[in-house]
Amino acid sequence: MRLMKYVQSAANKELNLFPRHHNNRQLMESQTELELLKQAEDGNQQALGMLLQLNHQRLERIVRFRMDSRLRGRLDEGDIVQESFLEATKRFQYYVENRKTSFFLWLRYLTLQKLNELHRHHFGTQSRDRRREVSIFNRLDSPATTAQIAGVLFDDKTSPSQALIRDEARVLIENALGEMDPVDQEVLALRHFEQLSNVEVADALGLETSAASKRFVRALERLKSIIECYENPTNPEG
Repeated sequence: MRLMKYVQSAANKELNLFPRHHNNRQLMESQTELELLKQAEDGNQQALGMLLQLNHQRLERIVRFRMDSRLRGRLDEGDIVQESFLEATKRFQYYVENRKTSFFLWLRYLTLQKLNELHRHHFGTQSRDRRREVSIFNRLDSPATTAQIAGVLFDDKTSPSQALIRDEARVLIENALGEMDPVDQEVLALRHFEQLSNVEVADALGLETSAASKRFVRALERLKSIIECYENPTNPEG
């Protein structure tokens, strides 16, 4: 039971899924983004720069989550985002003329492209092999892995006396996530760990918004049920 309580405590602490105080802020940023985007389309470079910076913090969070753990401390998330901004500035007119998604999701795509380039540079083709591909969405360059999600839930900020139970809990969570549908796992990663809205998740994965929402709820319920099964396995003979 100690392990289950540790898992539940970590999950409850990290999975604060619906922070209501974010809603007004996100609405305000969305309105500001639309205004800046219109100015940038009219050739205002200062507006484009402000538009990029408006999304900087969100993109850093995504890079921090998606980055291979072996590169943390060696690469700076902010530098990766800035490099993607340089690419976005060069390709902005193309985006305007061929817009297929929101400006933020386009930036996210460019940022993950840059991150994948760095993964391939440091690890070669193995960096692609160790990630599970979500085939329904060919724009998704760096799907979440079970280790990435578990790594966020159970970071190293625990006392030495908790180290063993933390490691056991990480294995438990990784096993649970590994049994999920890959798309459900990705929905969970996008909604919570990247903090995308349900509309953004649906757009990113090519799903209907209702389907994305249902998958998110299903992923949470599935995770809970798998954890309970691992903690309290049924006796096959009983």
